[in-house]
Amino acid sequence: MADGITAQLAEFICSFESRLLSPDQILTAKSCILDWSAVALAGRDEPVSRIVREMASSEGGTPEAMVIGLADRLPARTAALSNGTTSHALDYDDTHFDHIGHSSVGIFPAVLALGEALGRDGREVLDAFVIGLEVACRVGRYLGNGHYRHGFHQTATAGAFGAAAASARLLRLDEERCGHTLGLVSTRASGLKSQFGTMGKPFHAGLAASNGVEAAKLASLGFISNPQGLECVQGFADTHAGEGDAQTPFDGLGQTFRFDRVQFKHHACCHGTHAPIDALKALRSKIGPEAAQARSIVLRVHPQWLRVCNILSPATGLEAKFSFRLTSAMALAGRDTAALETFCDAACADPDLAQLRDRVTVETDDALGSIEALAIVELPDGRHLEHHCDLAEPVDAALTRTRLVEKAEALIGHPAAATLLETVDTLDTSERFTLPDVLASLGA
Repeated sequence: MADGITAQLAEFICSFESRLLSPDQILTAKSCILDWSAVALAGRDEPVSRIVREMASSEGGTPEAMVIGLADRLPARTAALSNGTTSHALDYDDTHFDHIGHSSVGIFPAVLALGEALGRDGREVLDAFVIGLEVACRVGRYLGNGHYRHGFHQTATAGAFGAAAASARLLRLDEERCGHTLGLVSTRASGLKSQFGTMGKPFHAGLAASNGVEAAKLASLGFISNPQGLECVQGFADTHAGEGDAQTPFDGLGQTFRFDRVQFKHHACCHGTHAPIDALKALRSKIGPEAAQARSIVLRVHPQWLRVCNILSPATGLEAKFSFRLTSAMALAGRDTAALETFCDAACADPDLAQLRDRVTVETDDALGSIEALAIVELPDGRHLEHHCDLAEPVDAALTRTRLVEKAEALIGHPAAATLLETVDTLDTSERFTLPDVLASLGA
């Protein structure tokens, strides 16, 4: 295979060894799986989950892999489509800002499905997942912010490359076949930000996972593609507004890792709203209930978010997840933004929240990082208080795990969360990959 970006990725897929990971990095990967599992189980009854599952069930097929919410197994590609969509239905899953997308929901459903279908052990599953995460991060950095600003959703685009890489690893493909896998998925990856606020957005995660499985399985059977479909002239980056720095994003590939910079959600809404919410909650803790009487609220955010989560007057609970103004009102009013039920149609029509929402002004500031925010509140007595929040500040992996266990317990209950935690923590030491059976039981 010719030299190039895809060649580097193919070598990484085939040569990766988990001994290169630190204990904290392994813990982070397991935390992603724990969080994915809890959010997916909690989202199984969402309308978009039921619709995709109904279509998948009606088509049937070879019983290879578990589907959350179904008693029967389905083909791995179909299972990845359904489980990916279900896990992103609540928009409560992890995010990585290297590719401004949701990492686990596009990659782990592919790993879960093929890991079960092929009878791989937990160590192979975990290795494949890390490979997929890292490839998605690196490809996402290569595509750059221009790709995202142009309107492409990297959960579906960079995520598809990650899912393909993970699938190729589980299928034990050689470097040549890995190259054809990545070349093929480059002509399948898709997803537009114009779908945000609709069922189309969670479907992007399912598409990424399904496309990854499909590309790798075809390559394993001898399918030939342009093995430089990602980086060649008229390739994916060239035609999808990639910024085109062909080397820096891949520096240190296989020796250093970026996947562990993942951000976990602790508010049940778009990750772009989290820094403002955290800033305003910090102010409310200082001010008290009087914060809800603020004369004005100014949010300063990075300009990239204006086309993502700036719905001014949302009418539905789903739209509320993408509204700086309404989520800010919720934060100042003391609403529990970690609770799924907070984001409902009734909240959008609440007159008190609406009045507070209309006192919020969103401004952009290029000097802020992409996950920073500054909140300024004017109180009735004329005082101005402000708080800055930067989500990029490091958080201890063990503390993150504790918060994720609490989140899982809130979503699916203590017994189910405890079962998941034990299963995930022993993933790489168990002789058998048992997570599919556990999820099938909990999601029945």
